[in-house]
Amino acid sequence: MEIPPQNGRQVPRNLPAGSLLKFFSLTYGLTWTCFFSAVALSGRFGSFIPDSPGLHTLLLILGTFAPSLVALGLTARDEGIPGTHALLRRLFEWRAAGRWYIFAIAYMAAIKLAVAVFTRLITGSWPPFGSEAWYVIVVAIVISTPVQAGEEIGWRGYALPRLAERFGLARASLFLGFIWACWHLPLFFLPGMDKYGQSFPMFALGGIALSIALAWLYANTRGSLLLTMLMHSAVNQTVGIVPSAVAIAANPFALSASLVAWLTDAFLWITAAYFLVRMRHIEWSGVEPQPAKSAAIGPSLTSMERPRRPYGA
Repeated sequence: MEIPPQNGRQVPRNLPAGSLLKFFSLTYGLTWTCFFSAVALSGRFGSFIPDSPGLHTLLLILGTFAPSLVALGLTARDEGIPGTHALLRRLFEWRAAGRWYIFAIAYMAAIKLAVAVFTRLITGSWPPFGSEAWYVIVVAIVISTPVQAGEEIGWRGYALPRLAERFGLARASLFLGFIWACWHLPLFFLPGMDKYGQSFPMFALGGIALSIALAWLYANTRGSLLLTMLMHSAVNQTVGIVPSAVAIAANPFALSASLVAWLTDAFLWITAAYFLVRMRHIEWSGVEPQPAKSAAIGPSLTSMERPRRPYGA
């Protein structure tokens, strides 16, 4: 299977490592400045500035959108308006087989339901379930999907194709997963956030596995950011079907976590291992997207494309 790193625009080969280094440095710098400023406003480390709900919210929004703001800025500088348009067009790349929409929406829900069943088998009782009605979750997914552009333009739109061009998709998804997980670290010190005080190592472990699943989706939908945004939103909204959080948690660097959290990470990695094996047969090239009929298995080769040796072969 061969996939395009950009929608009708090839990522230049032999990219200087500086382009990725700049992206990660600027993204972390902007996000962590915003997030840790929000932590300071919350009084987590002693209050030296008066809290302002409006400023607190603004900092969180700006920090969340930093990956995409940085990606768009670097793309505009290096590739101009055509490159920026090519990147933004992928937000509307909807042509993919229906199975990938189902995958995007149901992936985390299926993981959580499997976790519930195994918890029942192990302990003899069902774990606590979330209280949100299914239709509330559906509406939340729809509303939240566009918001995920704040991250996905940067992580999957800008960074993943460039990493994959250098290291192959499997290694790129692993490396990006680690970077992506660590990017969330300040939120574990911010009171009021669902991650506050929870185990960051457990979150990072699951985050890397999710990065692999998102890369697999990306590869099979011709680099569609719309589908990765949908999956990102669905993960955020369905992860609470069977909550993993520990009721009393104060040390983000501890490995103390619930059985649900351990099982969730285990199932995420079982599926991630399958995706990594399958990624060995994916080739990375800068071709135009093929018609939707081929999207179920990835773009097909055209007469103008030359087969490349699969990564990892």
